[in-house]
Amino acid sequence: MTFPTAQTPPEDCTTMDEVRAEIDRLDRILVTLLAERQRYIEAAGRIKPRADEVRLPWRIEDVVAKVLAEARTQGLSEKIAEPVWRELIDRSIDHEHEVWDRHRSAAVEKSS
Repeated sequence: MTFPTAQTPPEDCTTMDEVRAEIDRLDRILVTLLAERQRYIEAAGRIKPRADEVRLPWRIEDVVAKVLAEARTQGLSEKIAEPVWRELIDRSIDHEHEVWDRHRSAAVEKSS
């Protein structure tokens, strides 16, 4: 997967139009990556055998710790990274529960 590169690096921006264009470019990339992440969440909902395995507190903290470590490496403020990822995780878990329920309902209907 390749993404379009910046036309104007942040340190070279001199107008708000340049800044906005680059933020829009990054938002398109983020949406693409989040859609890919969602597909893995959906796979987890299909694979996990029990509903109580969808929300695992140890895994949430593991993901957040890894994200914060990467945030520090990349220069992303932890004040941005942590709440964004915690919200992303919560929404992803909700979505995974929906997928888990749909998958189990479909399996029950098939066996009926």
